[in-house]
Amino acid sequence: MVDQFTLPDHVGQSVTEVPKPAAILDVAKVRRHCSSMLQAARSLGLGFRAHVKTHKTTQVASLQLGDSKDDAKLIVSTVAELEHLLPLLEKYARDGRRISVLYGIPLPPSQVPRLAEIARRLGPESLVFMIDHPCQLGALRLFYKETGFAAGIYVKVDTGYHRAGLPATSLNKGNLIQEISHLEKQNEVLLVGLYSHSSLSYGGHKPEHAFDILCDEIKGCVEAMHELRKHYNCDRAISISVGASPQAIALQNLVSNRPSTDCLDATKELKALLDSLSLGLIGGFQVSLEIHAGVYSVMDLQQLAAKSKQTFLDYEQEIALTVAAEVVSVYNDHERYQPEALIAVGTLGLGREPCQSYHGWGVLSTQNIPSLIGSKRRLVVDRISQEHAILAWEKAEGEDPASMPPIPLEIGQTVFVYPNHACVTGAMYKSYLVVDSSRNEKDVRVIDNWKRCSGW
Repeated sequence: MVDQFTLPDHVGQSVTEVPKPAAILDVAKVRRHCSSMLQAARSLGLGFRAHVKTHKTTQVASLQLGDSKDDAKLIVSTVAELEHLLPLLEKYARDGRRISVLYGIPLPPSQVPRLAEIARRLGPESLVFMIDHPCQLGALRLFYKETGFAAGIYVKVDTGYHRAGLPATSLNKGNLIQEISHLEKQNEVLLVGLYSHSSLSYGGHKPEHAFDILCDEIKGCVEAMHELRKHYNCDRAISISVGASPQAIALQNLVSNRPSTDCLDATKELKALLDSLSLGLIGGFQVSLEIHAGVYSVMDLQQLAAKSKQTFLDYEQEIALTVAAEVVSVYNDHERYQPEALIAVGTLGLGREPCQSYHGWGVLSTQNIPSLIGSKRRLVVDRISQEHAILAWEKAEGEDPASMPPIPLEIGQTVFVYPNHACVTGAMYKSYLVVDSSRNEKDVRVIDNWKRCSGW
């Protein structure tokens, strides 16, 4: 964990002067991404549930939820995230905003006491849990005993990603649905709905791929409802929660511009599904559809590589997170088979996540490197070790490394690296040094310091 020296908080300092490595977050981009997502969901008549694991801050969570009186629906991956967000959620509750936080994995029994304490403070139906096995019901019954109110449940449906969940045709594995129905009659649990999360969309390279994955998720959950009908009266509300950031971002194509010709078939199928769900009745159930996503708020190179939005801007205009690092050596005099530079940040400050669109572990910003502005060739993190990394020019297939020009960097210079995977990169830091690109400052300065939660 990189110690980001939260005391002092470096507000007012130039980003080139702060201790490094440092995580720099552009609030203008975060604000734009969060606003676009909420507008798209609202325009399409969909609910939205924001995942906070990318940023783990109250400030970005607040932007994800917006300032309306709509339900404050979140997903957390750790109890620590929920504890960190508790003051914000309590404020929403006092203001009359309904709280619904989904704990994003099946409930570990050891975490029940902490979650029960939070639930007692937020009230009934504030916490929802994921389930895909009848043996997980024991922890939910313990939650009921500690709180006195029912544990909300999403049954996880596996729609093809195979990370967790049950196939739609096997939803009642081990009499799971029967057991949920039985416990619901005793007011120990409450079935909220069906949940699918498919990251297969990260392997795509056009919007229609994300549309296809989203359609598969929706159809899988609708199919799973056949099993629910065997054990539940149909006159009840059921939420279907689907998505991942590429699918959620792809929905913006439906409201911001005309889909391309290549996209039309996938768009028609998705719109037909959305229209059928908008009627609110499927097999007699009162169905509502929500989309969930998280990294869209910050963006990264993996997201841009999925190309789920037709109108993505350049990565420097889309990605809100960079890592500031210092150049500690330069090799431009044939010391290597290619020109290179050494920077003082590595896997423990950038992560080691691949990206399908290029071979490298991060891409340098043109910020503070005037000679890169307008260049058709990018500097990338070519090799990476634990605490340092090697920069080199991005090369085309078959291009001679020895023919590359010198690296235009000097020892001591600050560079800014765009990450492949913002969730992993952010986890290396205790806080974000916040900047605001909408101010159009030549000398970019820190305007705030946002603490991230860490641990479990």
